[in-house]
Amino acid sequence: MADYDVFNGDADGICALLQLRFAEPRDAQLITGVKREIDLLKRVDARAGDRITVLDVSLDKNRDALQRALDAGAEVFYVDHHFAGAVPASSALKSMINEAADVCTSLLINHYLRGAYREWAVVGTFGDNLKKSAEGLAKNLHLSGEQLNLLENLGIYINYNGYGSDIAELHFAPDELYRLLSQYQSPFDFVSDNAQQFQKLEQGYHQDLEAAQSTVPLSESGSAAAFVLPDEPWARRVSGVYSNELANNHPHRAHAVLTVKPNGNYLVSVRAPLNNKQGAAALCMQFPTGGGREAAAGINDLPVDLLAKFLDQFKQAFNR
Repeated sequence: MADYDVFNGDADGICALLQLRFAEPRDAQLITGVKREIDLLKRVDARAGDRITVLDVSLDKNRDALQRALDAGAEVFYVDHHFAGAVPASSALKSMINEAADVCTSLLINHYLRGAYREWAVVGTFGDNLKKSAEGLAKNLHLSGEQLNLLENLGIYINYNGYGSDIAELHFAPDELYRLLSQYQSPFDFVSDNAQQFQKLEQGYHQDLEAAQSTVPLSESGSAAAFVLPDEPWARRVSGVYSNELANNHPHRAHAVLTVKPNGNYLVSVRAPLNNKQGAAALCMQFPTGGGREAAAGINDLPVDLLAKFLDQFKQAFNR
């Protein structure tokens, strides 16, 4: 028998697992990767009696691997907020799936644990760009404005760290960052004890974001704007958080950030307007390798010959 923790390498996945393992310690094998590597469950060779926890990756994208694990006799605890489709019926599967636009996996785990490690839930929720949800969750913590801002920044930096074409482009491998953070039941203790690591994330974030902010829109209207970033490591690292910044600065507008890939195709991040958080998943799922949730979705490999079609459907989807 073996234990496996399978989790998205972004802030939401990491902070969800932190909460869970503080409450329910388990010496599990960590299975994770860059933010866009979501078909993670296929890396588990499940056997009878294994315990598998899956956090913050779409059930729909891991359906076949999940069914194989259940058929092999493993027990699975699956918590997520992305599009799931039909959830397999099995007594060995315990699932918490909520696709609401203002929910993330860190929030679901916080509810499951009745707020036992709420500070980390706040960090993960900020990292998933759910600012209002994070602020609501933080109210009972009685934090100062400076403390709340620190949790928000930490969430943004952890989330930023997850983006890249491979682990080599990240500042920290997600499993390495998880192990580092897991030494601290309070994020404030992590920041005070690890100033050098925190500054590494902070400086990288601001340098990459500054480069992205000079980008001229490929197309722009009152309801939707699209940007193209170059085939560079900094661009791949910043694509997700840059999309979030655009959404926060222009809450009535939808945004698409397309990053050129080495094969000439595009990695796409889509954010629905913050004042009407729906439509992103439906748009991206029309294209191969597309998926996500209503408020934020993406396409892992948009063929260059589908660029015009994507831009047209992007404008139509959000032309309200």
